[in-house]
Amino acid sequence: MLVLSLHILLLAGFSLRLLLRDDLAAATRLSWFMVILVLPFFGSLIYFLFGEANLGYSTRDRIAEVAHSVHGHAAELFGTGASALHALPERFRPAFLYSQSINGFPPVAGNAAELMPDAATARQRLIADIDAAQNHVHVLYYIWLDDETGTNTARALIRAAQRGVTCRAMADGLGSRHFVRSPLWQQMRDAGVQVAVALPIGNPLATVLKSRLDLRNHRKITIIDGEITYCGSQNCADPEFRVKAKYAPWVDIMLRAKGPVVAQNQLLFAGDWIAHCGGTLADFPLTATPQDPGFVAQIMGDGPTERRLATPHLFAALMNAAQRRVIISTPYFVPNSIVLESLCAAAFRGVSVTMIFPRVNDSWIVAGASQSSYHRLLEAGVTIWEYDGGLLHAKTLTIDDEISFIGSSNLDLRSFDLNYESNILLHDYAITRAIAQRQADYIDASQPVTLADVKCWPAHKRMWNNAIATMGPVL
Repeated sequence: MLVLSLHILLLAGFSLRLLLRDDLAAATRLSWFMVILVLPFFGSLIYFLFGEANLGYSTRDRIAEVAHSVHGHAAELFGTGASALHALPERFRPAFLYSQSINGFPPVAGNAAELMPDAATARQRLIADIDAAQNHVHVLYYIWLDDETGTNTARALIRAAQRGVTCRAMADGLGSRHFVRSPLWQQMRDAGVQVAVALPIGNPLATVLKSRLDLRNHRKITIIDGEITYCGSQNCADPEFRVKAKYAPWVDIMLRAKGPVVAQNQLLFAGDWIAHCGGTLADFPLTATPQDPGFVAQIMGDGPTERRLATPHLFAALMNAAQRRVIISTPYFVPNSIVLESLCAAAFRGVSVTMIFPRVNDSWIVAGASQSSYHRLLEAGVTIWEYDGGLLHAKTLTIDDEISFIGSSNLDLRSFDLNYESNILLHDYAITRAIAQRQADYIDASQPVTLADVKCWPAHKRMWNNAIATMGPVL
């Protein structure tokens, strides 16, 4: 009798909570209803732990307050972005305007960038830039390992701090949990590097009781002297990625950029730093030099304290602007209806849409949910390739050889709703063609997936993929 009463109370309590939440999509609400109805005790526990994007009231309010200050400072520093906006082709302006509405960073002209040829070169150039720094170095990484890459980066920061450069280093409390407890982290602190942990875990039980353990800072930000920034998908780790070595190498993409977007990335970093460590925006130089000639770009930072569905809506705006060709690579593809339908709609109206995924994914859940959408995409005319050369971790989007969007965001529900992300949206023919060529290199190392292939999948595989996808809003 006691068990039955508890069963009824759990169903009633969590059902009422779900019905009172205006922020949930109908599919997500239905998925949670199903989980709690079928597995009331386990489902209620899972909802308590992971059902809401809750950082805890004090953390949420502090981050929101800092974000408001950053938005206001961006408006003072960059203005409305009207002149840069009018330098763009008209069909792309709505997407840049929408991106501006997310965190207040308008499109800015006068930017320049180099596409790094590979992960090793990107890290060599980054360390060389740190060694040449004269004023400050700011870094933020989701995953920081004590491998060769992680150690060399830490040593470069130590050298910079010892010669008087202001160095601030932040790492995510979960993704870099071993590194922030390592002797190297302490050595950085002892050398004068200011270190901080983003969204620290501390006591896991206490963290779970007051917030969500899986709300993470997934950003990858590097700023040197306010003049150079690195944007892309590469964590502070070797491509061999020893914590998941059987999926290696991790294949990433990085841009080394100059111009006003450096100041925007600086503001994004500053917001995270101030929220966790205090200080003011006056502590962060915002003097990036415009490049001549340069292109129009803007930084887009998203996260659970920003507007919900901001990234999917931006993605849809970009798809609506495409006229000839869209190429996308992403390691984790768990789309919501906005993303999936915008891809299909673009293909149906004659745009060549190509998707590149890793053949072997380090997440079996993501693999199943991703493959569940293959039939719908292929039927719409989307081309799908699966990369064989390791874990394709590069998050890239190119449109019509004009627009590029790269950074830390995956096309999955975690990046949409749960992670803090950093990306760059830019309009430039040369950089976009270079990224498109890199995408072509990925395709050369891939195998095609056809509609006939998917139709030949056994029933148990299709059922499994669809079951995982059904639970996608919960996962």
